[in-house]
Amino acid sequence: MQIPGYTQFTADVTHTLWTHRSLFGLLMLIYAIVTTVFVGFASQDIYTQFSAILDESATNGGAIFQAVLLLAAGVTGGLNVQLNDVQQVYAVLIAILTWLTTVWLLRAVLSGKLPRLRDGIYNAGSPIVATIVITLWLLVQLVPAAIGVFIFNSASATGMLDSGLIAMVVSIAVALLVVLSIYWAITSIFAIVIVTLPGMYPWQAIRASGDIVTGRRLRIVLRFAWLIGIDIIVGTIVLLPIILIDRLLTSLTDFFRYVPLVPVTMALLSSLLIVWSAAYVYMLYRKVVEDDAKPA
Repeated sequence: MQIPGYTQFTADVTHTLWTHRSLFGLLMLIYAIVTTVFVGFASQDIYTQFSAILDESATNGGAIFQAVLLLAAGVTGGLNVQLNDVQQVYAVLIAILTWLTTVWLLRAVLSGKLPRLRDGIYNAGSPIVATIVITLWLLVQLVPAAIGVFIFNSASATGMLDSGLIAMVVSIAVALLVVLSIYWAITSIFAIVIVTLPGMYPWQAIRASGDIVTGRRLRIVLRFAWLIGIDIIVGTIVLLPIILIDRLLTSLTDFFRYVPLVPVTMALLSSLLIVWSAAYVYMLYRKVVEDDAKPA
C-alpha cells in the first residue's frame, strides 16, 4: 500500500476527523478552554493598541494590508502577553496531552471502535514521561538549526553578508546545519507516535522510528512541508476575514474595542490546528508503516 497523494491524504485526514466531529470537536474545545484558563490567549489590549497604531500610520497600505500585518503579529506571537515559567510549562504539558489524546482516539477510531473522549483523556497520558523524554531529545536535535540561524543573524547584523563570497559560505553552512536538524528530527517526530504503544520505551521508539524512515526521509519531509503549508493557508483563510470584520465593527462603535473577537478566534484556531496536525502526523505514520514502495 503506497501513501496517497498530498491532496487525497489531506482529504482522508479531514474526513476522519469530520466523521467523528463530535469527539474531536469537543477535544478542540476543551484544549482551547484549558489553554485559556492556565496559559491565557492573545491580549485584546495589545491587539487594540497595535491596530490603533496602524490606523494612525501614514505609511499603511489599506485595510487588507493592515489586516495582514495584524495577522502576522498574531502568528508570530506579537499579540501575546509575556508568559512566565509556570505558564510555559502549562502550555507544553497541555499541548503534549492533547497530542497524546488525539493519537489515542485515532488509534481506537481507525481500529473500528467508538471511544469516548473521557476514556481518551484518562488513558492517553500514560506515556507522557516517555513523550517528554523524546521531545527533549528532539529539542537537542534542533540545536544545529538554532546555531545556524544565530550565525546567519549575527553575520547579517555585522554586515558580513555584504560580501558575496562570505554570504555564500555562510548560507551553505546554515543550510547544512538546518538539513542536519531536519534529518535527525524526522526520526524523533515519528518516535513520539511509536512511544504511545504499550510497553514502549523512548530509545526503543527512536530505534524503531529510525528503521521506518530509512530511505523515506525526503518523502516524509515533503509531507511535513505540506502540513505546514496547509496550517498557514487555513490560518490565513480563517483569521484574515475575522480581523477585517473586527476592524469594521470597531470603526462603527467603540464597544467592539473591548470584545476579544480576534484573540478568541486565535485560541479556537490554534486548538483546531494542533488536533488536525496531530491527526495528520499519526495517519502519515500509519501510511509509512503500511507503505510497500521501495525506499528511495
